[in-house]
Amino acid sequence: MQRKTPPFRADHVGSLLRPQRIKEARAQLEKGEIPASELARLEDLEIEKVVHKQKSLGLQLATDGEFRRSWWHFDFLARLTGCELYHPEGIQFAGVTTRADNVRVIGKVDFPDDHPMLDHFRFLNKQCATTGAVAKMTIPSPAVLHFRGGRKAISKDVYPDLEPFFEDLAKTYRKAVKAFYDAGCRYLQFDDTVWAYLCSQDELRKARERGDEVDRLQETYSRIINYAIAEKPADMAITTHVCRGNFRSTWISSGGYEPVAETLLAGTNYDGYFLEYDSDRAGGFEPLRFLPRGNKVVVVGVITSKFGELERKDDIKRRLEEASKFADIDQLAVSPQCGFASTEEGNILSEDEQWAKLSLALEVASEVWGK
Repeated sequence: MQRKTPPFRADHVGSLLRPQRIKEARAQLEKGEIPASELARLEDLEIEKVVHKQKSLGLQLATDGEFRRSWWHFDFLARLTGCELYHPEGIQFAGVTTRADNVRVIGKVDFPDDHPMLDHFRFLNKQCATTGAVAKMTIPSPAVLHFRGGRKAISKDVYPDLEPFFEDLAKTYRKAVKAFYDAGCRYLQFDDTVWAYLCSQDELRKARERGDEVDRLQETYSRIINYAIAEKPADMAITTHVCRGNFRSTWISSGGYEPVAETLLAGTNYDGYFLEYDSDRAGGFEPLRFLPRGNKVVVVGVITSKFGELERKDDIKRRLEEASKFADIDQLAVSPQCGFASTEEGNILSEDEQWAKLSLALEVASEVWGK
């Protein structure tokens, strides 16, 4: 059966390729050729169009494509109280390095009442109200603020011990959940690269080298997330997307979900999990055996967002059948494995190819679970 509540049988992670109009306006803003208000006006126009596009395809949800963001995570994190954007060095992906941005903690962490993404959501929700789509909001997981820089990126003057930092982080995200709910959000997603990094021996080595105690991290992160979402109302769905890195169609981490599956699927109280299964780097479906029977859903990302070549429906359905050996088919859904533009640069495919991928997810969902 199809689902009336998120996550939906055919869903998507969130980000969409930035329209050329927005890219050009951002470049003009940086050169001082247009005011920020003109960029915002163009973003409004393009978001309105993309919401209607998603609904016209048949999707039950719509995002704003993250059109107002440069990064999937830094734009949110840098506007938390006690955090700032700085420029140490780029992040190394497979064969390419990102722009030199990062976020560090310089004061007590908190969620401000005027966080700009609350207004971003309100605008999205208003557009969705005209189409009947459910407005989906994406923000980075609390784990990302810690793991991205580790102990070195958190002021020892403010937090000489990390436990008070983790406590403040959990409280910050509980406030964020309430603020988005009060703004009308009923579908919120915590985007998270960290669970995948905890499955990568290379990323674990890097974390140890910078002084982090990696053996305790998954339990710590699960505790923070569970506290953050513990008071969410029953009519609000909160999901997560576990990402292995997504910058201009490249990646960072490899490794199956086995090392974290029990803690993530059984011990962390999300309503749904968007898991990447578009390449051999994800391992097999065996870790899905830890998904408790009930209402939780795994959205199986077997359609790649990294390249434009369209998958065959029969191959996707075969993989969903394989996944159903370890988790009930009624607790599965399908989507592209990641967003199409986790940063404003976007992945290496066209907008037409992007929409074809989402249409494919809808066709498969209709044939597997019914219209």
